[in-house]
Amino acid sequence: MEKGTKLGFWSIVLLGINAIIGSGIFGLPGQAYSNIGPSSILILGFCMILAVSIALCFAEAGSWFEGDGGPYLYAKEAFGDFIGFEVGFMKWAVSMIAWATMANFFAVTLSSVWPQAAEPLTKNIIIGILVVGLGLINLMGVKQSKNLNNIMTVGKLIPLIVFIAVGIFFIKGSNFKPFVIIPEGQTTSSAFVAVSISLFYAFTGFESLAVAAKDMENPKKNVPKALVTVMFIVSVVYVLVLAISIGVLGPQLSGATNPVADAATKIMGPIGGYIITIGTIISVGGINIASSIFTPRSATALVDQGLLPKPMSKTNKNGAPYVAITVSIIGTLLIAWSGSFITLSQISVVSRFIQYIPTCLAVLVFRKKYAGKEVNFKIPGGAFVPIFAVIVSLILLVKAGIDAPMKIVWGLGGLILVVPIYLYMTNVYSKQHSNN
Repeated sequence: MEKGTKLGFWSIVLLGINAIIGSGIFGLPGQAYSNIGPSSILILGFCMILAVSIALCFAEAGSWFEGDGGPYLYAKEAFGDFIGFEVGFMKWAVSMIAWATMANFFAVTLSSVWPQAAEPLTKNIIIGILVVGLGLINLMGVKQSKNLNNIMTVGKLIPLIVFIAVGIFFIKGSNFKPFVIIPEGQTTSSAFVAVSISLFYAFTGFESLAVAAKDMENPKKNVPKALVTVMFIVSVVYVLVLAISIGVLGPQLSGATNPVADAATKIMGPIGGYIITIGTIISVGGINIASSIFTPRSATALVDQGLLPKPMSKTNKNGAPYVAITVSIIGTLLIAWSGSFITLSQISVVSRFIQYIPTCLAVLVFRKKYAGKEVNFKIPGGAFVPIFAVIVSLILLVKAGIDAPMKIVWGLGGLILVVPIYLYMTNVYSKQHSNN
């Protein structure tokens, strides 16, 4: 692929922002406030620290490699083919689930301005047009997807920037008192964990950046730098949006389904609400674009290692992996139209940590395995950050399992189901090598 068609540094940053900032930022303040009050802003800070810690591990791990794969590649190189395959296949599956969920959210969000979009048939048509349309754009090559992604990312940031720039002057200090509000029947610790889990998921998506490394200029240098830049920008935006929402709405924020739009309406009148509503639609549409880029490339990374059939990696004249794109579109549509999003989201929740924990541990392995090899980025503080990220991730994973055991059951079930595929493909791969 020619350099001009690849993603440059700022395109990578915009792609990362687009992959993280979705519908969550427009809805999370109400849920967080209802669980613990204004102190949710401190928990957001805790989640930011955890997300940045994990992102730093991805940044250092990514500085060792130039190939596609992200968490799959890191797990494989650190712990062997089987662990790598488990991480990689689940990454692809969850990418399709996430894309399907975001396509569904797009139709739901659109229904706020076009009520007919909520009708089952119309909703499925919208989902089909969105997924297939983005797939066709993806088939035109990464250059077209890059341009559309950049436009959509800027489009989703403008309403948030306007909201922050204006809203910061309407914050009332009295709305932060009392600072901690625990709902009746909950303990402080349970409320803290519940809010931590919900807010942390608003940061997820950064792990996808390294999946499409081959489509990026100088990935060993640009991916780590872009990850750090992305997490800084997203963290600042999240903290300011939550602080303004609390400062403007106060107790009215509790349980609000469209808290940012409500706050914008209170600040700027109906026009403010319209701006944020349009921003929400653009935001969810934008994260669909990011999903359309990342999802098929999760599959081609496995093909490169002989763990999926070779035809999956075939490319067209634009350099786009058209077979992987087509299969990903079909899988995404089947999931999106199935309607079983609750069960599928449970798998997604667990699988996030199936990607995070091995990558954080892989950093420690690579430091010994490649001792003396020059890298573009290394986390300061020795082993503290990777170990901190692993321990806190395990705590959140265990807590999620205690609160909803089926999340663990479905997540582990997915890992077990793909074992036969691994055994079959390794058998085929070994026979091909023995015949050569």
